[in-house]
Amino acid sequence: MQGKIALEEHFAIPETLMDSRGYFPDRVWEEVKSRVMDIQDRRLREMDAQGIELMLLSLNAPAVQAIPDKARAAEIARKANDYLAEQVAKRPDRYQGLAALAMQDPDGAARELERCVRELGFRGALVNGFSQLGEPETVLYYDLPQFRPFWAIVERLGVPFYLHPRNPLPRDAKIYEGHAWLMGPVWAFGHETAVHALRLMGSGLFDEHPRLQIILGHMGENLPFALWRVDNANAWIPNRHSYPAKKRMRDYFSANFYVTTSGNFHTPALLNAMAEIGSDRIMFSTDWSFENIDHAARWFDACPISENDRVKIGRTNARRLFKLGND
Repeated sequence: MQGKIALEEHFAIPETLMDSRGYFPDRVWEEVKSRVMDIQDRRLREMDAQGIELMLLSLNAPAVQAIPDKARAAEIARKANDYLAEQVAKRPDRYQGLAALAMQDPDGAARELERCVRELGFRGALVNGFSQLGEPETVLYYDLPQFRPFWAIVERLGVPFYLHPRNPLPRDAKIYEGHAWLMGPVWAFGHETAVHALRLMGSGLFDEHPRLQIILGHMGENLPFALWRVDNANAWIPNRHSYPAKKRMRDYFSANFYVTTSGNFHTPALLNAMAEIGSDRIMFSTDWSFENIDHAARWFDACPISENDRVKIGRTNARRLFKLGND
């Protein structure tokens, strides 16, 4: 399929480059480094070869979210956003931007998002999971009350918020001790992000701000497969669930979430997501620079779905959500 739009596609700046180092063995680091630092050269050739018209670019992980000093976090976010704006301006026909935000300071993050959307023309934000503040062990999840004014600004701006993974802190990762291979994209990323998403749903956030739209990568971080059980576990027990939200988690997932195919190029997973939330809420992505564009594109172009769904997932859903104009 020609004209695909991809939206979990990463770059790095020198200050955040080494944040990606620990996810890869030594033998491939130089390759990863060359991919993530490039925007205008090889990336464009890969896009052309695989029928990708446009990428929405975002900063690598965990980057800003792992800087406990909120002033320094804000400085790096602004630097990354300004650099990205310069790169997008060189090829606005091929690139658009998603803002990095220092969520350590919710009010400052809201101001930076407004700047990025109104002044730099960015199409939304991508944030790498929870943020550390002050002490490295102090973490902030975005269902906490101090983030409600931030979410009000996101809703008012009408832009989506991509909740991207990061690893749990060592104190919260004891289940993985002795099994380091399970960290990162193999398992820990998805588990961490799915719990964060469920916290947002259960907090009542979407009752208060029903127009918010959250994006999850990797075919929904396993949530499409799990949501029935989340809502119906021990259904014979009256009032089994106790949380502030007014609806089932599946209701919020269907109304307030999109998922992308980033890094999960598996047809049964796609069909499950389509059955759970419908093809109108799924979007193509590759997860470059950390997955291969050709793996993503060749799989998607050949997977056994209708051409109508392929066009929606590959292109038109993203154009609608990110207000990229009509075809």
